[in-house]
Amino acid sequence: MKLKKGDLVVVLSGKDKGKKGEIIKAMPKEEKVIVKGVNVVKQHQKPTQTTPGGIVEKELPILACKVAVVDPKTGKATKIGYKKDSEGKKVRFSKKSGAVIESVAIVSK
Repeated sequence: MKLKKGDLVVVLSGKDKGKKGEIIKAMPKEEKVIVKGVNVVKQHQKPTQTTPGGIVEKELPILACKVAVVDPKTGKATKIGYKKDSEGKKVRFSKKSGAVIESVAIVSK
């Protein structure tokens, strides 16, 4: 799976088709990702000693094949490839524009 936490993705199919969001969690073994603001459901939760009860909205996992990374230049869906940069480091790039893709999680560190 070429998707990573922090990537900006667009949903390709389903009820949230066309929505964009950031990957909160990637689960490579299950081939699923959790995207912020996508596949949101309401869940009834009992109160505990630390949290109050009520109806809570949360994101559920979505299949990785139903999302695509957003191209940094065009803003449209693209596939990901790997290549080595000038320093010999392995980087991800957009197949459409050739631009290097950097996830937000790596940049913010």
